[in-house]
Amino acid sequence: MTAGIKRVVHLKYADAVKKVRDELAKEGFGIITEIDVRKVMKEKLGFEHPNYIILGACNPKFAHEALHKDRNIGLFMPCNVIVYEEGKDVVVVAQEPTKIVELLDNDELKSFAAGVESLLRKTVERI
Repeated sequence: MTAGIKRVVHLKYADAVKKVRDELAKEGFGIITEIDVRKVMKEKLGFEHPNYIILGACNPKFAHEALHKDRNIGLFMPCNVIVYEEGKDVVVVAQEPTKIVELLDNDELKSFAAGVESLLRKTVERI
């Protein structure tokens, strides 16, 4: 099983993060949560960690619709997109909503999740 929609990009880390934000915005997603893992590890544990950010992306229209289909979907919201350095590479990975909704066993959410995933896949491909 894959761990998301993954792509190695030929950008500097900061440029990749900006590009992710820009491309998500084109599909109606805003960033509502942001976790700078490198910063947290340094502040909380004193560890040096490579650049790694978790961006919680939300398209309000889709969130509203999903919550009406199954309130428990909130356990898996927002859609996380991560950007991290791996050696000399910068990697972008978006979650796969179709795999997540399988945990809820709600047929109505399955086709809905496929549409959201399609937008996330297009976003990652453009980075």
